[in-house]
Amino acid sequence: MAPKVQPSKMLVYIASTFAITLWGMSYIWTDQLIALGIPVFYFVFVRILLAGVILFLFNTAYGRIKRIQKKDLPKFLLLAFFEPFIYFICETYGLKETGSPTLSAMIIATIPIFSIGAGIFFFKEKISMLNITGIMLSLVGIVMVAMSKGELGDNFIWGVVLLLIAVLSEVGHASITKSLAGNYSSQIIVMYQFLIGSVYLFPLFIWKGIGDFDVNTYFTPEVWYPIICLAILCSSLAFSLWVSTIKNLGVAKSSIFSALIPVAAALIAWAIGHEYLNPRQWCGIAISTLGVILSQYTAKSRK
Repeated sequence: MAPKVQPSKMLVYIASTFAITLWGMSYIWTDQLIALGIPVFYFVFVRILLAGVILFLFNTAYGRIKRIQKKDLPKFLLLAFFEPFIYFICETYGLKETGSPTLSAMIIATIPIFSIGAGIFFFKEKISMLNITGIMLSLVGIVMVAMSKGELGDNFIWGVVLLLIAVLSEVGHASITKSLAGNYSSQIIVMYQFLIGSVYLFPLFIWKGIGDFDVNTYFTPEVWYPIICLAILCSSLAFSLWVSTIKNLGVAKSSIFSALIPVAAALIAWAIGHEYLNPRQWCGIAISTLGVILSQYTAKSRK
């Protein structure tokens, strides 16, 4: 059996950057759906189910289908529970309850801090002080980019709790993905993750997603275009790339890229003319970029 060829670090960085760029764009498509009055549990369920079916057809067409080993079934069930089920629900409603994009972004940006502990304790990943300094710099830059005026919602404490649960679920998702990545391809892991996740989301889809179902509203091009983009680009493709990132960089180092999603979203919004970036935010982007470089630096060992 031929040995597996490890992708170069540059390809891994390109894949992870592309993934967070797609997730940054997901905010725009999600906002479009919310503005149209489409229930969250409708488009989240349809997005996840559609992504899982697309990956199933892709893997079937290329003969890559692999059954879940009995010993790994609990891991897959827990993986789908962490994300998409818990993460999507807590992040969406946490942001809604806090009423503050700044506070929400700051909480989500703490993912690398928790991931460092998971990477060190569960997978014995080596993190240097330079890597930790880079992560801290990135967090500072992220806060500078995400800072905006906003009032706190009436239930912002409950919103903070939900966002912290989302952070912990993402760390759990990355840890389980790392443990499965040695036996399954990225597309297979994400396929099962979404198919199982759609089963978890189905009761909420029936209860909250189609309560006021209207064919003339829910089946228009304005609704399905962003849903298809979210399913194909932001779920099927981005998550497959992300599993590869976790596999090759580890839980701790890969998490810093996920924390940069608010920066990617701000840059995309600026590029398409939806948002103006002030000098402080540009400075934050530069600091975040420097932090990412330092967080990924690995010193060459001396012979």
